[in-house]
Parts: sequence; structure tokens; C-alpha cells
Amino acid sequence: MSTFDLAGGTTVIDTILAQEANRIGSDIYSRTLHTSPWLDLTKQSAFPDGMGYQQTTLVYDRAIALNDSNASDGTDDPNTVGAKWADVSNQFGATALGEGKLVGGAQDAAGRSGLGADTRSFVQFSKKLKSFKLERAVIESPKISLEDLRFASHRQEQLRAIMDLMTQVTRNTWENRYRDEYEKVAANLTCCLAAGSVTRSTVDADADNTSDDPFEGNILTALDLAKSGASNADISPDANVSNAVLDKIYYQLIRAGAGSNAYGRENGRPVFSIVISSEASYQLQTEAGFRDDVRYNNAKVSDLIAPLGIEKSFRGFYHLVDDLAPRFTISSGALTKVDPYSLSGGVVIPNTAYETAPIEAAFVMHPEVCEALIPNPMSGGNGVSFNPVNYRGKFDWKNIISESTNPDGTLGFFRGVLASATKPIKTEFGYVVLFKRDSSTPAT
Repeated sequence: MSTFDLAGGTTVIDTILAQEANRIGSDIYSRTLHTSPWLDLTKQSAFPDGMGYQQTTLVYDRAIALNDSNASDGTDDPNTVGAKWADVSNQFGATALGEGKLVGGAQDAAGRSGLGADTRSFVQFSKKLKSFKLERAVIESPKISLEDLRFASHRQEQLRAIMDLMTQVTRNTWENRYRDEYEKVAANLTCCLAAGSVTRSTVDADADNTSDDPFEGNILTALDLAKSGASNADISPDANVSNAVLDKIYYQLIRAGAGSNAYGRENGRPVFSIVISSEASYQLQTEAGFRDDVRYNNAKVSDLIAPLGIEKSFRGFYHLVDDLAPRFTISSGALTKVDPYSLSGGVVIPNTAYETAPIEAAFVMHPEVCEALIPNPMSGGNGVSFNPVNYRGKFDWKNIISESTNPDGTLGFFRGVLASATKPIKTEFGYVVLFKRDSSTPAT
């Protein structure tokens, strides 16, 4: 077995190749990781060049007409909602001529509804600036000796299996990235409770025992759920996900204006998407009193969702199955994430603790919540050229000549670079739903 010394450490070169032909068959297989809808539904575009690593997006809040009965610019009473309607005859009719009096060529306060004086309503504009930055990850394979490849059994098949494994690594890395970033930018946290579920946009994320930190921008494992409710009440999930909870979220999304660009429409109503595990989806569809929603729903699925294998919606949501949904243990309101895979002797195996973790997260997904920006490859400029880097995780072979460790250029490795920035947009459309998956009590 070939090795080489790099900075005083011995690295195995060909542990990933089986050399003895009489001990291995001609069929080379590799185990695969599960895929999820995060890759298909996360909107992607190019990260703009020449504008730095950190940028800002401008988002305007929703606006409606405001009734302002006194001032002329809408600032006197801006919190009175709705346009003010008035009888046209009082503005332009004959009776208007006798109303009020002219003082210096203008009407006084008593004559504001006189001839030509409109009863006005106004629109107030408000906006937010949200910053985001570019991040990257680098993944490398073990070192491989080209000389050892000469003697390896079925080297073409083994290299093909290795390339397939690295493709899985890239796919799994992006899935985790998009899932984690959506959790960070979503503005609403819903905790499933037996005595009345709650949705919060503020939480305790700085351990000051006060629910005054925005949920947007934080991660679940940084929260103190025991102090994140109204009056610092404990909102740790104690009930399973239910259709009653999703119904509340559905109506909140409608009132927030999220229905205009939902993933689909049925019977004139918008259909949203929820990324959820198989077990939780089954729990919702078999909940007492709701099974007929599946039996009699024959509406056509939207063209965007159909390629994911979704055949129908359920009570206003497409169930997008993610069997690697985040799971947690909980202690005194603090969440600890449990990964679906673990290492045993350097081998990736299913994590048995993931199967028993009591808390699970689902995500109400909306296309306008955020956008993934990935840099375009760049090969130089102004007379300077270099090899372009593909920031989507494409693995390239690197054979770096070194006088001390690789003088003949026979040692190399595969290297992939991933980079993206998550641009927050209408984050108020995003929901993270926490529930106690091992509870037999549906949340209310």
C-alpha cells in the first residue's frame, strides 16, 4: 500500500481502491443517500459580480389605504385603516357652494368638504433592508496514487463508483445547505401544543430570558423555547403536528398576501407546500375526521410540483416528503440536533438516535421567501487568466507537483468548491413548524 508523508503526517493513498482481483467481483456497488425536494424548489440565480461579498436587498412592506380625516398629507392619523368614502354631492353638488367660507382665497377647516375639496385617503410606504453574504465550502477526496491504479482491480468501475459517491456528497451538501438556510431566514416559528399552538416571530435567542429577538436570522438550536412565549412562557412542543395547526398557518399566509404566488391553485384557492417527513405526512392524512380530503381530492397538481411525484394536495398543502427532516432532543427548552447519519470506524452509517429523537421540524415553503445566489465561474480578466472554479460542487482532479511529496506528479485528489449566498426576500411567508413526533395527541 502506497503512502506519502505530508508535513510530518502519513496519509493512506489507495484505501479507497481494492487491489486484490481474486477477492472482489466484477460488479462494483455503492450505497446512496436519500434525496429531497430542496434541490428542485429552491430558486437559484447568479451572485452579482463586482459588488463585494456582502450585499443588501430592499424589501417593501405591504400597503393599504389609510383614512386621514384631518391632515392633508396622511401623517395625522396614519393608523386608521381603510379608505374614506364620501357622498359626491357634498363635494361637487349644489349644496357645496354654501358650505364653509373663504379666508384669504382658501377654505377654512369648516369648508374642507366644499366645492373641489376631496375627502382624501393616503398610502404610507415602509421598507426594510436585509443583508446577506457569500459563503463557501471546500470538499476534497483522499489522495490517490496513479501508480497504484495500474494494479487495482476493475479500476474503471471503482473510479466510476467513486465519482458517483462524490456526486452524492455534493447533492447531500446542497440539500443540507438549502434546508438550513431556509430555517435561518424564515420569520415565523410555530410550536405544536396540546393546549393551543402558538406562532412566534420573536424568541429568546440570547439567553436573557426575554422573548425579544427576531426568529429570522436565528437557528433552532440557539433558542430557549422555555422563555420564548408571551410573558416568557414555555412553548416547547408537547403535541404532534395536526391539520388544525396547518389550517391556522394557511389562513395567516392568505391574509399576509402569500396566495398570489403559491405553488398551485385548486378551486380558485392557493395551494402552498410543506416539506415534511413521511411519518408526519401520514399522521396528517390519517388524522381522525380528515381522511375524506384525500379520498375525494382529484384536482390537478401544478406543473412545478408534478415532476416531484406529487399526485394531489391535502387541505391546501402539497406534502413534499423529506425523510431527512431535522430532528432534535429537547431539555429545559433547549434543542440539540440529531443527525440522520453517524460515523463508525470512518464509515457512514444510519444514526439509531435519529429514529428515536422526539422533536421534528417541518417547513412551510414559499417561492418568495428567499433565493440562492451562486457565483458564476470566472477565468480572469485584464490580461490575467486562471482556471475557472465551478462553485456548484463539481469535482475536478488536482495533480499538484511537489518536489518533496509529489515530484513525478503521480499523486492527486478530487476537489469540489461550493459557494452560495441566501438572499432574504419576503421572509414573513416562511414558517418552521416544531412538533413532538412521538406524541399521540394532535396539536390544537
